[in-house]
Amino acid sequence: MVGAADFVADITQGGTDQDVTLNFQIPDPSDTNISEHEFSHQIDIAWQVCDRFDLQTDIWRGRILRAVRDREKQGGDGRGTGFLNWLKDREISKSQAYALIELGNSADELLNEGLLNEQSVNQFSKRAFVETAQAAPEVQQMVTEAARRGEQITRKEVKQLADEWTAMTSDLIPETVREKAANNTIPTRYLTPLVKEMEKLPPSHQETLRTEAALNPDVDTLKQITSEARYLSKYIAAASQVQTLDPDVVNLEQALEEALRVGCLNSTADLVNQATQLEQATAKLYTAWRRINKLAERVYVDSGESTPHLRALLSALAPLTNEIIEIQLGNPNSPSTKTIRLKVLEDIE
Repeated sequence: MVGAADFVADITQGGTDQDVTLNFQIPDPSDTNISEHEFSHQIDIAWQVCDRFDLQTDIWRGRILRAVRDREKQGGDGRGTGFLNWLKDREISKSQAYALIELGNSADELLNEGLLNEQSVNQFSKRAFVETAQAAPEVQQMVTEAARRGEQITRKEVKQLADEWTAMTSDLIPETVREKAANNTIPTRYLTPLVKEMEKLPPSHQETLRTEAALNPDVDTLKQITSEARYLSKYIAAASQVQTLDPDVVNLEQALEEALRVGCLNSTADLVNQATQLEQATAKLYTAWRRINKLAERVYVDSGESTPHLRALLSALAPLTNEIIEIQLGNPNSPSTKTIRLKVLEDIE
């Protein structure tokens, strides 16, 4: 068994074939002498080796692709045709190529800035490395320091650090809450969803919720505010899409404040959201109804007495083509079945 930490040939300038050979034993799944714990441990180590090998391979592929692209820029036709043909020959899509180039660039940047050394890359899973490359500089610093200490870095750890950093540095979190998070009185996991939801809101609503959090800096208040922010953003997003709501007739902002005051924000947000869905469903229904009428008319014209089964099909679909659309909800043989009738009234031009 080769441990993941033994594989250090990732981004050195040289290396032998032995350096980059995957060589480990996968435990026999039928071996009853191996405990479940030991079996899982060996499998996890093997998986980590493959994951890091994959990361190293993609970093080098990104560098190779970058070299091919840059060579084409110097001597090509200026449109990148040679590079695209090179990708086509190797069955690589353009998006895949540039994702790999970005990965190679990120690796070089982290190395050049001294945040990583060659051996530290071995501590990352592929997804963790990509997440680190895309994170804020402060998060990169914390993650790479952990990697240099020999800690295994997965995407979960990177995401957690990034979320905590965002929450602890966001202006949307009042100082009283940040202080409690810093001394672990309030777990930071409650701050991240709050920040994400508040970022969707206008400044006026952000300030209202921020003041409420400052006055009551506890977990229950943060949960409540997060929920309110979520429903606020749903209300604002949905209200702007409902055509029936004329801003000259309905003051959406005042309606929202009243919903907050009487404690029915959740229901109001869902009401507006359902209104949006109903309008969209009505538009789709009308479009489908027009289409089915045109198709039924075409089939009727193209068919005749020699196509009795086709005419039977048209007759069976007639309830959906008439001005009054009729459908049944539920099993036809069930006493709880309901018949729904919708009348389509078009404007007369």
